[in-house]
Amino acid sequence: MTDPLFLSKSAFAARIGRTPSYITWLKGNNRLVLSPDGKQVDVLATEALILETADPSKAAVAARHQQDRIQRDVLSQITPLSEATSTAAPPQPAGAKAGQPDFQKARAHREYYLAQLAEAEFHKVQGSLVDMKAVSTGAYNAGRMLRDQLMSMPPQLAPELAAMTDPWEIERHLTEALRRSLEDAERMSSADLEHDLITSS
Repeated sequence: MTDPLFLSKSAFAARIGRTPSYITWLKGNNRLVLSPDGKQVDVLATEALILETADPSKAAVAARHQQDRIQRDVLSQITPLSEATSTAAPPQPAGAKAGQPDFQKARAHREYYLAQLAEAEFHKVQGSLVDMKAVSTGAYNAGRMLRDQLMSMPPQLAPELAAMTDPWEIERHLTEALRRSLEDAERMSSADLEHDLITSS
């Protein structure tokens, strides 16, 4: 196991090529691991913590700064972080708070669901995705209206059919009545569904 490496805050700032105010910012954001006496910076643990909680959208900038530091031989005495972490996740730094949030996972989780929402909104605008509640309500109303319309036919048709004796004439009369009723139901249910979709959007 690598022995801890401790530096003063100003020396650590110089090591990573940042200003002392950045070290103060790290401390305020719980990203600075100090020695047991609280006077020096635990270099390896702090670098691992910074890497673990880094913003993924700034990875390219961080990589460029890392390369610059390597070229200036600031890290000539230790293995560069890019090599140390290429095959394994960084270890939990000593002194870091338990339950430290994983910024990268949280950011990826958030971006995934924002993308899902954007895709759903796109399909809704294109007309290939509709509100499920509106469709369910429209389907229920259409079914209920069709049922009521069909159930109202026997009282209307009974007097007309009672006077008929020709089976073919009765069949034609029933077919026409059913067709009219279904066409009326189709027009009304389409209008109701369109209204439900408009009011829900």
